[in-house]
Amino acid sequence: MAGEAVHMPWETVADAAARTANVTVRTVHAVADIHAVADFLADVWQTPRATPPYPSEVLHSLVHAGGAVHAAYCGRPSGERLAGAAVAVFGEPAERDAYSFVAAASTSGHGVGFAIKQAQRLWALERGATTMRWTFDPLVSRNARFNLIKLGAVGSEYLVDFYGPMSDGVNNGDESDRLTILWDLTSGTTRKDDSAEGRSAADVVRRAPDGGPLALADGDRLWCRVPEDIVALRAADPGLALNWRHAVREVFSDAYTNGLRATAMSRDGWYLLTRHPSSDAPMVEKAAALSEQTSSEATSRTPLGSPESASEEPK
Repeated sequence: MAGEAVHMPWETVADAAARTANVTVRTVHAVADIHAVADFLADVWQTPRATPPYPSEVLHSLVHAGGAVHAAYCGRPSGERLAGAAVAVFGEPAERDAYSFVAAASTSGHGVGFAIKQAQRLWALERGATTMRWTFDPLVSRNARFNLIKLGAVGSEYLVDFYGPMSDGVNNGDESDRLTILWDLTSGTTRKDDSAEGRSAADVVRRAPDGGPLALADGDRLWCRVPEDIVALRAADPGLALNWRHAVREVFSDAYTNGLRATAMSRDGWYLLTRHPSSDAPMVEKAAALSEQTSSEATSRTPLGSPESASEEPK
């Protein structure tokens, strides 16, 4: 085990995050504990416990293969309650990269999700990993802000309808576009810069399904708006939610082709996409192409009050 890869600050960060959230985070191995995590994830994704997104036998096999199931508990040992969970394995190359399958927390705004991710970070660093990846729904702005701002990660790739149809209670009826998050485990955590700076002066280059601005461009910066609450919108108006999916997909797909990457999310639901170091595609060409699109073209294409939204998706 490559313990020398761990620096004390990350252990301190993990401990502080757990104290702030008033939880105890630990890896679980016992059958009963793993089964409880499977039930918890079923509740978050609104599936019957008989058919959870991660059956307990699958979780147990992942642990046996060297992965980790982290569980966050609140309360005293005699009356602990499961408040969050996460699952991770090693990706390729295994000596450097870890892959987080899922992470979820039951109480929004109390830091449980952050504590879970810090425990995952420490676990991966202790085993020599330097990066961690996962996917999430890019239309869920709260998760985007958590991943890009709170953790300081980057959206490394945009995946169109990644899983195909999904039948859980959160995603049912939508297409499963996902944004891959790449988290540098050795870097700092929270981003402090203002992602909205300069946005008010940027040019509107595409309109959203609600008639408002969808994409704004200014030099090598692009802003893209997403719905305030896509889960509620999907339940109330599936057709409009799918229109939003397609509209945002077009903006992101074009932006990623031209070397931009999602690096921040504002509190009012705007992504900031900036130039990726490995790309030299001129943003001015992208802005010109986007400007040619009309509002009707953008809107006519076919189409956690609840538990804290998971920052990753059940696979």
